Amino acid sequence: MKFKLKHIFILKLIAILFLMVSCGSDDDSLQRIDQVMNFYMQNNTGQDLLNAKKTGAYTTFSVNDDNGATAVVPVSIPLKMTTDSLFYFEYVSGAKRIIKDSISPENKTYRSNLTFSLRRTVNNQVVTVTDVMEIHYRWTPTLFQVSEVLYNGKVVFSKAADAPNAINTFTIIK
Repeated sequence: MKFKLKHIFILKLIAILFLMVSCGSDDDSLQRIDQVMNFYMQNNTGQDLLNAKKTGAYTTFSVNDDNGATAVVPVSIPLKMTTDSLFYFEYVSGAKRIIKDSISPENKTYRSNLTFSLRRTVNNQVVTVTDVMEIHYRWTPTLFQVSEVLYNGKVVFSKAADAPNAINTFTIIK
């Protein structure tokens, strides 16, 4: 009996030591992840185009991954609202990332391509607008971040490599 208890104690001690060593923190070995994007859509006068209750706003939408395994690969981009009732899209992840270039094993650029289908009613007719978004990501052993976003071919967001981690927020004017 004492022999079994002694072995159990030793095994528990080894397990605790193993956990302490494996959970050790080396800040230099951690990769910062910075890929969340919040983006608004407004017209030239500043009207929120994502508030379906407003005239001229989009009432429904869908988003597809252009680099997906099949022709139509939906991507979930939830519609959220700020405390002052502005609607925005929150993109966390979901689209496939394709390597764009590999400057070195320590510095790579990836891209994702999304197609937005935005629907609204104009003169009692449902109109669908198709827009495209290209997201560029910067990867190093210590950093993975959104570096640039193009919407319909125009740069709507860019971020320097040494910029602090934060939610990437921008507005698309349509």
